[in-house]
Amino acid sequence: MNYTEEYAQKLTTAEKAVQAIHSGDWIDYGFNAGATHDLDAALAKRIPIDDLRDLKIRTNILMETPAVYQIPDAKKYLSVYCWFYSAIDRKYTKYGFLTNVPERYSEMPRYIREEQEPADYAFLQVTPMDKHGYFNFGPSGATQMAVCDSAKHIVVEVNPKLPRCLGGFQNDIHISRVNAIVEMQNPHLRCMPEPRPATEVDKTVARQIVAQIPNGACLQLGIGAMPNTVGTLLADSDLKDLGVHTEMYVDAYVDLAERGIITCNKKTLNPGRQVFAFASGSQRMYDYLDDNPACMAAPVDYVNDVRIIAQHDNMISINNIVNIDLYGQVNGESSGIHQLSGAGGQLDYVMGAYLSKGGKSFLCCSSTFKDKKTGKVASRILPVLPKGSAVTDTRTNVQYVVTEYGMVNLKGASLWERSEKLISIAHPDFREQLIKAAEEQGIWHQSNKI
Repeated sequence: MNYTEEYAQKLTTAEKAVQAIHSGDWIDYGFNAGATHDLDAALAKRIPIDDLRDLKIRTNILMETPAVYQIPDAKKYLSVYCWFYSAIDRKYTKYGFLTNVPERYSEMPRYIREEQEPADYAFLQVTPMDKHGYFNFGPSGATQMAVCDSAKHIVVEVNPKLPRCLGGFQNDIHISRVNAIVEMQNPHLRCMPEPRPATEVDKTVARQIVAQIPNGACLQLGIGAMPNTVGTLLADSDLKDLGVHTEMYVDAYVDLAERGIITCNKKTLNPGRQVFAFASGSQRMYDYLDDNPACMAAPVDYVNDVRIIAQHDNMISINNIVNIDLYGQVNGESSGIHQLSGAGGQLDYVMGAYLSKGGKSFLCCSSTFKDKKTGKVASRILPVLPKGSAVTDTRTNVQYVVTEYGMVNLKGASLWERSEKLISIAHPDFREQLIKAAEEQGIWHQSNKI
């Protein structure tokens, strides 16, 4: 049988494909740009009609609201397990059917293959089949092969709008491994919304970081306004031969590559190639990635492996945080007990960049924020993290911390020195309060000076 004939035999509709779902099944929904759409819509129609109960769905960084989330009384039918919250996931936690799965993103493929209950069905968006019988995972290949390796049934949803992302391993699945094929009825590509304009605080923080980046450095930019602003400033800089080894590929890299600032020629590993685990951005970015041999999509247990990151000389890691306490404990993912995002790969890059020859890790935030509940301005540098806060980066791992009031290095710093350094980059309105708290906590010394 040739691949065209096999394709025709396995081709079905979303409505027919979801008829195989039973109460109690585990279903992997894919993630981000590669999350299922038509299969989700078909399942959402079937659930209340057939009274399907105890469905367990896995998701990650969703960019559009799944139809199953919008079923009346969804909690009655399903439970959703999310690795990393997007704004959509945060919104639906209050309905009681969605919870977070704490993880280091680099370990997810192993969790999927060895630790968690295998998916009864994997629903994955893919590119159209090539002449060799392979479907490409597009910009969302970070964990998809691990899902396919452990799932009992694989249903691919063909989306011709997905960019074909090249790599070298675990980027594609062969038709022989696929149980059913669904062609998307109204293909579309999920794009990130336009980022908010950079504030003066963003620019001040970014300028301090850019000044620390040498020619030939290898970049990892996290999600958020400040890393994005760093990318913008780099595009207007005189730096040369920058490289990319990053969990998430974002628009800033395209700007830098098109201006000749990113060449990857000085990279220790995979020279000449921009390496990433998944990509999320604008249509322009997806067009740039499509069939581009300068870009290399690879599984996240390779891309985020601390040992791999550390092999890149002058590895520069830049990530946002929510808050930090005077001990240097960093929360990058929650507001107290309320989950905002996830651990992702932040700790992997904090550790990997420091282990790199000439590498540096930067954790950045504004010194203050306006509390949505009280309307009052609050400090992001705190005596201790609020009750229930996630410790994304332990105090022993943190290197540079940056606010608009300066940059400090916590490596090798005592508790006395940490409190002094962090208070020095806090907003002036909160420094006296922080000094008083540090004194009460026994981490302020008479020799400390601001």
